[in-house]
Amino acid sequence: MDKNVVVFSSNTCVYCHEVKKYLHDIGVEYTEKNVSTDMEARKELMKKGFMGVPVIIVEDEAIQGFDKDKIDELLK
Repeated sequence: MDKNVVVFSSNTCVYCHEVKKYLHDIGVEYTEKNVSTDMEARKELMKKGFMGVPVIIVEDEAIQGFDKDKIDELLK
């Protein structure tokens, strides 16, 4: 079952690159919203109550930071 996955990231965030690589490696398609280059994405992230990246949204659940176990759990 494919789930809707959105990754809020920035160009300089090491953990953002790790999250995207991990999702790619396990074959999960995602939409990236880069807060470094997209002001609307930055506003959307702040509206959700987050000030830092990465933030991974799986369906309606948000994960802040690269929490591999939580990502795996939500992708089941």
